[in-house]
Amino acid sequence: MTAHTSLSTIEQEQRAYLEALEAEMQLFFDEQGELMAEVSAETLPILDAIKKLSTGGKRLRALLAYWGFRGAGGQADDPTIVKAGLAIELFQSAALIHDDIIDASDTRRGAPSVHRQFEAMHRQQGFKTSPEAYGVSGAILTGDMCLSWSEMAFSSIPQAGAHSEARHIFNMMRTEVMAGQYLDIVGEAVQVESPQVALERALNVIRYKAAKYTCEQPLALGGALGLGAAHGEPSPLIDHYRTFALPLGEGFQMRDDELGVFGEPEVTGKPAGDDLREGKRTVLTAYTAMLANSADHDFLESSLGNQQLTLTDIARLQELIRVSGALDAVEQLIEEKSQQALGALATLQVSEHVRTALEVIAAKALKRSA
Repeated sequence: MTAHTSLSTIEQEQRAYLEALEAEMQLFFDEQGELMAEVSAETLPILDAIKKLSTGGKRLRALLAYWGFRGAGGQADDPTIVKAGLAIELFQSAALIHDDIIDASDTRRGAPSVHRQFEAMHRQQGFKTSPEAYGVSGAILTGDMCLSWSEMAFSSIPQAGAHSEARHIFNMMRTEVMAGQYLDIVGEAVQVESPQVALERALNVIRYKAAKYTCEQPLALGGALGLGAAHGEPSPLIDHYRTFALPLGEGFQMRDDELGVFGEPEVTGKPAGDDLREGKRTVLTAYTAMLANSADHDFLESSLGNQQLTLTDIARLQELIRVSGALDAVEQLIEEKSQQALGALATLQVSEHVRTALEVIAAKALKRSA
């Protein structure tokens, strides 16, 4: 590694970008807060909820967009990629808010989920009607506001006009996520199906609900902005970005699903085994269903989605997942995705500076424990 590709230089550049992104986000929230206050001070809890959720986090999507932009010739101090990062992060917040409603999640990043925040406010204010219904309604509108603001931020980018490749990618990303989310709830709703069908759907959910919008599309979006590409123009660099980022995103989500079962609450920000209580049908649970004996399979099926699971039940399910061989199978898949991603990265036509930055991001995404 040369001085030009030193980790300290990369960290400094990333820090500068993230500081610019935080400043842009705060300015955006201030402007929207003024507008909402003109409507009514009673609407400000929506803004507060979005600010809390959008503050901090790993910023993985924004960072991938940034390095995609830089790899395509974009300048480090260009405000274009800052606005793109804001749009991506607002879309991420919208997806999290709606996902928590769908999964009836109580927490997000160690704090109450948005619908639980509105539910608690209802009780504190002594409102009439149902606290639960009020919480869900408030969170749906908050998520919708995030979607609206995400579009507003992206539309402010001059290079992202109607006929640009960046606009096409941004639109496609949003459609894919919503379609993938629907596949996810289908998987939780069907009563009887073969483990193989469940596995195929879980892999599809990972690809469209998570991997594409977590890694592939942000990197491609940054590249499209850096190139100033029009939609339909051949772009070997963006194609190569996708070859690297899709398996990276798939491996990242599989690791995330493992953490949803085995992660520690102080690390994940959620109760132990929360994904099991929520009934999430993942590649991990699909492999468990395929590999478990009849009695263990029945226990798995009766447990997924049971909100009353005890810590003893969770521990039994964790052991079942290990003993069945499902955990090893998913680890093997993660390793395969890792090799695919790193192999593509090794031949990516970008500077060593950008390649090293992407290597660091990939290592954290695939090997993380949080």
